[in-house]
Order: sequence, then C-alpha cells, then structure tokens
Amino acid sequence: MRAIFVDANPSLAAVTEKLHRRDDPPVTINRDPDIRPDALPDLLKGYAIAIDDHTQFPTAIIKRCPDLKHVVFLGTGARSYMDPEALAELGIAVHLIKGYGDTAVAECAIGLLFAAARGFAGMDRAMREGRWLRSEGTQLGGKTLGLIGFGGIAAEVARMALGLGMRVLAWNRTPKAHAGVEFPTIERLLAESDAISLHLLLNDETRGFLDKTRIARMKPGAILVNTARGALVDEAALIEALNSGHIRHAGLDVFHSEPLKADHPLARMENVTLSAHAAFRTLEASMTLLRRAIDIVKRVQS
Repeated sequence: MRAIFVDANPSLAAVTEKLHRRDDPPVTINRDPDIRPDALPDLLKGYAIAIDDHTQFPTAIIKRCPDLKHVVFLGTGARSYMDPEALAELGIAVHLIKGYGDTAVAECAIGLLFAAARGFAGMDRAMREGRWLRSEGTQLGGKTLGLIGFGGIAAEVARMALGLGMRVLAWNRTPKAHAGVEFPTIERLLAESDAISLHLLLNDETRGFLDKTRIARMKPGAILVNTARGALVDEAALIEALNSGHIRHAGLDVFHSEPLKADHPLARMENVTLSAHAAFRTLEASMTLLRRAIDIVKRVQS
C-alpha cells in the first residue's frame, strides 16, 4: 500500500525526510500545505494511505477516492476536518495520534495565560505605533486556574500552574484525581476560577460546551484560554462577554473557522490575544508526531 503526506509545509516535509529510516515504507510528500479538498481525488489516486495535517476530507469528495483505505491524522482533532464514522462506512480507517505534544500545547496555554494577564500583545502593538502604553496587568500567583477537561495536556498545564503558585481546579467528564488539583463541579469551577483553560476533545457532546449560560456563570473579569478546539465555545456568546468585560481577556489558538479572517470580530478586539493554531508547533513535538505517523503507516502496511 502506497502512502502520501497530502499537505506538508516546508517544516513538516523536512522533519519527515529527516526521520525516515531505511526500513520505513516510502512516503510521497506533497509539498503544498494549501491543497484544496476538490483536488484530493487526483492527488490520492493510487494511494491507500494518506497522512493529513490540516486538509478537510469531506465525505462526498472522499467517495471519489476508491484507493484510499487509511487516513493518518496528525493529532487528535480529526473531527474538525472529517467525519470518521462516515469514512469508516466507506471502508476507510482514521488513525489518531495522542500525547505527542502535551508539553508543547501546555506551554502555549500558559504563554497565552501570561499574555492575557499582562496585556503583552496590546503593548507590543501600541509601541510599534509609537505609543508608550503601560497597561495594568494582574499577577497569576495566588490566583485560581480552572481546567475544563483533564487529559495529558491539562495535567501538564496543572504542573506548570502549580509551580507558579496558582490554585488549580479541574473538571472532567469522567472522574479523575491528580496531586495538588481539586475536582469540583463545573458550576463551582466556573464561579471560582480567575482564569479558565479548555482541554476537552471535540465531539457531539462537547460541541458548544462553553455556551452562553456557562459563560454567564464564569467569575466576572476572568481570563479564557483555548488551545483545544474553537467549536467548544459559543463564539457569539464569547464575543458578547468580551465586549461587556465579563471575560476580561481571551487567549485563543483555535477558532470556528480557520484561518481566522482579518475582518473577524475576534481579530479586531483589543482584549483578545491570537495564536494561529500553533500550540503544538515545536520541533520536538513535530518529530514525535511524524515518527508515530510513519510507524502507523508501517503497521497498517504489514
């Protein structure tokens, strides 16, 4: 079975080539990171395995790819790009890769938390415009951080936050326990947290989890950080809460529609710090991710 990396940017292409071993199966690298879904039938002709970084795999188009049997998605958020159950009905298995970038994403979440608390992005913009803006921030030490969802990434965020002297609360859909972390009800977490960081997987049950009602229950003036998936949050309710100041600042790495357009309301708000879905983009994480992807290709070929 032949394999192709459908949308490799220069960095991921270089990492893939560097990691490839003599006993690994060959992987064709398509060096167009902006491949359109309607180009997939021609691109995937003759390939049974597709490695996908961020390209949409619409079911209607994949029906026109009769050779495809496996999709190796680079991460855990495949549902944002395809319907795994619908592809399974076509005889196509979707493979996810977990845990490759827990530290990288956690560091990004903490970075966005600091940026939101201290207003770094606003001061940077002002100084580049010739204005000497000294905005008043808030200290994180002694504050309460609420983690919604508690997997490997959230556990890393908790470790870092505890090291900063923060109190850490967490809520998970299934019971969890972790040293130094308290697990209250979601209502109490929302009410007591000075900052909230989202770490849920996106599925039918979690889509829109942070809705208008739950946002209203957040502590007034809280910070929101999202490095998970944009669709976990009701975007209209978020914008309303940012405009009113109920949410003091949001640090966002993920969005409902990506890439975020320059005229989107979130892109024009001073109390929003933006990151281009890059939380997991470190060389270390990319090397782990692509090594695991190649290993999956090897396994399904055997």
